[in-house]
Amino acid sequence: MAKRTRLVFTAAALVPLSVFAAACGSSSPSSSSSPPAAAMVGPALPTSPNTTAEVVTETGSTLLYPLMGTWSEAYQKQFVNSKKDPLVTIETGGTGSGTGITDAATGTVDIGASDAFLNSSDTTSYPDLMNIALAISAQQINYNVPGLHAPLKLDGTVLAEIYTGKITNWDDSAIKALNPGASLPNLTIVPLHRSDGSGDTFLFTSYLNAQDPSAWPSSQIGTTVSWPSVSGALAESGNGGMVTGCGATKGCIAYIGISYLSKTQAAGLGQAEIKNGAGQFLAPSASTISAEANALTGKTPANETLSMIDANVSGGYPIVNYEYAIVSSKQTNGTVAEDIRAFLYWTVHTGQNATTYLDAVDFQPLPASVVTLSDNQIAKIGS
Repeated sequence: MAKRTRLVFTAAALVPLSVFAAACGSSSPSSSSSPPAAAMVGPALPTSPNTTAEVVTETGSTLLYPLMGTWSEAYQKQFVNSKKDPLVTIETGGTGSGTGITDAATGTVDIGASDAFLNSSDTTSYPDLMNIALAISAQQINYNVPGLHAPLKLDGTVLAEIYTGKITNWDDSAIKALNPGASLPNLTIVPLHRSDGSGDTFLFTSYLNAQDPSAWPSSQIGTTVSWPSVSGALAESGNGGMVTGCGATKGCIAYIGISYLSKTQAAGLGQAEIKNGAGQFLAPSASTISAEANALTGKTPANETLSMIDANVSGGYPIVNYEYAIVSSKQTNGTVAEDIRAFLYWTVHTGQNATTYLDAVDFQPLPASVVTLSDNQIAKIGS
C-alpha cells in the first residue's frame, strides 16, 4: 500500500437545511434552485448542526486530490458555527485510487476517492460500497522530446507497443506514420507508469485495450497491472511523481491527470493529440471532454458505473471519466454518516461551480441528470 500523505482542512459539515437550499440554488450550474427531494427527505441530510466535533477522513485519487482540497477549504469557510469553530475536521489525502477504494472498503477512511469505478470483485466483496460521481475529468498523454514543437499524434496501438517495448525510439516508423513531416529525433523512449494503485492506470489501460485489444489485452486493465518489462522504464508514485519524473527524463512518455495540466506545462512537457473512436486526433479541452461526456452521461445507470473511454463520438476526447467518492451505505456512526452526506451533497451542488472550483483543475461539471443520481446515492448513506 502506498505511503499515506495528508493535507488537513477543517470544515463544519452540518448546517440548517435552509442554508443548503440557498447555497446550492445560487451556485450550481447543473442543478435547479431547489435540491432534489431524495436528498432532503428523511435521514438523507441533517436539519441542524451537530454540537460535537467529528472527523471525516478521505483519501485516494491524486487526480481528484487538488479539487478535493479546494472543496474542503471552501466548505470550511462557508459552514462554521456561531463561534467560527469547526464542527467537523475533513482530512484529505492523495494516495492513489487503489488505496482509496481499499481504505473505504475496509473502513480505514470514510470516503475513498477514485478515478475508477468499482469492479465486480469490489461489489461482491463489499455489497454496501457505492461509487458516487462528483465531477467529470480526463487524462492527458505527455512527453519530453526536446525540439519537438507541434503536438504529437498518438493512438492506442502505438502507445501499447511503447509500453510493451515493441517501439523503443521516437523516430520509429509507426510514430512517423502518424506524424508526417514531424522532426522526430533518434531518442530512446522512456515509458513512465504509476507504482501505486491508480485510477489513472485504469483509465490508460482501458484506452489501450479499447483501441487495440490484441496489443493490450483486457487482463491488463486495472488500477494495478503487471507492466511488461521494458528497458529503462520508470515507475512513479502519484500524478505529481509522473510530472516530476517525466520533466527530468529526456525521451519520456507518461499518462497524467488533467488536474495537473498547469504543472505539465510548467515542466515543459508536450501534450499529445490522441486518436478517438471516431478516428480523430484530439487534445483534452473543455469542449472535447464535454463532447465525449455529453454523448454518454445519459446512459449512466443508477449506481453510476459507466466507462466513457474511447466511445465513437465525433469531437470527443477519448480518455474521460467520472471522479468518484467511494462510500459505504452503512456507517457505524450515525453522526459521521450525516457529515458524509452533507459534504458530498455540497460537492455535487455548490462544488460544481466551474468558475470557482472546476476550471482551476480543468474538470467539467456533472449534468443535472447525473447530479440527481448522485443525490439518490448520497441519500442512502446511513448507519
